[in-house]
Amino acid sequence: MRHNNEVLSLASTIKYLVLDVDGVLTQGGIIFDDSGREIKIFNVRDGHGIKMLQHAGIGVGIITGRHSEVVSLRAKELQIEHIFQNSSNKAEDYERIKTITGLRDKEIACIGDDINDLPLMKRVGLPIAVKDAEEELKRHALYITSREGGKGAVREACELILKAQGKWQRIIDAYLQV
Repeated sequence: MRHNNEVLSLASTIKYLVLDVDGVLTQGGIIFDDSGREIKIFNVRDGHGIKMLQHAGIGVGIITGRHSEVVSLRAKELQIEHIFQNSSNKAEDYERIKTITGLRDKEIACIGDDINDLPLMKRVGLPIAVKDAEEELKRHALYITSREGGKGAVREACELILKAQGKWQRIIDAYLQV
């Protein structure tokens, strides 16, 4: 996939990635079993992309409007430190991340899928929408993934950032040396 120069330039300065969950890290469906426990399906390659970002020194956080124990478990597994669930005001939680990390808007990217992500998309340096995002959100994105949420969109964005920063080849080389 080719990226325009503006997107590559913005991606080259990213130090932190903020993720929504439903529709971004998952396909957006919510499954309940007979006991009322929530089940979510996460894409393993998205998780690998997150780990590669972290190993390259790029932080990752979650801001989601719902609360789910399975999200806490996945975030713990991926060693994501900053998790804001049940967020009724994503902009406030985003400001908390900025305060904690000391980063500026232009150093942060966000991946969203629905209009409740608009407050973040309008602030961050690199607003990203998944392929199957709501049209209103896509209008505010500078990059739209070729993959849908929960189907590798996060991985695609992670690779975009790593490639723009010249870190991708080192990751590939490390795997080839094993």
